[in-house]
Amino acid sequence: MFPKVPDYHKPNKPLVPTGLGVFYVMASAIYLFLLHLFFEGEAGGVNKALTLAVCILFGGFMGLLDDWMDLRWRYKAFFPLIAAIPLAALTYKLHVRTAITLPFIGCVDLGNYNIYYAVVLPLIVTVTTNTVNQLGGLNGLETVCPAIVLVGLMAVSGFNAILLTVPLAVWLTLAFFNFQGKIFVGNTGSFAIGITLAAFAIIADLKWCLLISILPYIFNSSLILLNYFFFGAKATVHFDGVKLVSDHRRSLVTLITYKRPMTERQVVVIVSLLVTASTLTAVAVQQFMI
Repeated sequence: MFPKVPDYHKPNKPLVPTGLGVFYVMASAIYLFLLHLFFEGEAGGVNKALTLAVCILFGGFMGLLDDWMDLRWRYKAFFPLIAAIPLAALTYKLHVRTAITLPFIGCVDLGNYNIYYAVVLPLIVTVTTNTVNQLGGLNGLETVCPAIVLVGLMAVSGFNAILLTVPLAVWLTLAFFNFQGKIFVGNTGSFAIGITLAAFAIIADLKWCLLISILPYIFNSSLILLNYFFFGAKATVHFDGVKLVSDHRRSLVTLITYKRPMTERQVVVIVSLLVTASTLTAVAVQQFMI
């Protein structure tokens, strides 16, 4: 049913089905629409479920289009801006909090100038989705790490956590098989989960929590982009049949494996621990801000 691609970091490069992130998109959308149907008018607000469902569908569609057309990064980097349109429209109707607390400055309400909807919101969606999509390539990176951030956001979101109950369960199931190298979620899954993180953080007013949680993602993307634009060099990691090793430091993975051979699972565990540390820090900061 699903196309298969080679797993380059396994002996003999076995073919693995990809694109299974579509199950996350479909299950999440169905759950959120049911939530919209049966909880209208009750605590939590049905509009939030509808908004998140639309965003996940848009993210899944963009990822599916990328899997189908294999677009270059220069084009698909701007895909999330399309998903930001329905998010901006629906959150405007939701009257979400548009204020942002800045260090040493205080609370600044950007909604009065529409900067929030025209600049801040699209920026959050674009950065989150692209950075999540870029930190992949190893079994578990594109699933386990976002799941950690998702759990952290849910922990401080109060009643809004109900929005992610089923999506998280489905994503963890995919992560279990992905970590074992049995499936890939593809761009369909990585784009959808990136949109999920951004949209949920905006809906639940957890923007700072999201920013701190994805710092390892931002660091990884910064390394990749700086090396590419200034030196024209791409990040690559070599597989000797057993372990991964790199002779340069152009991404988070190559930084970890720089002249230090490691197994794929060791690298994934280290990156996951970094994301866990940033997420726990984010949760602590969010609790302090409350």
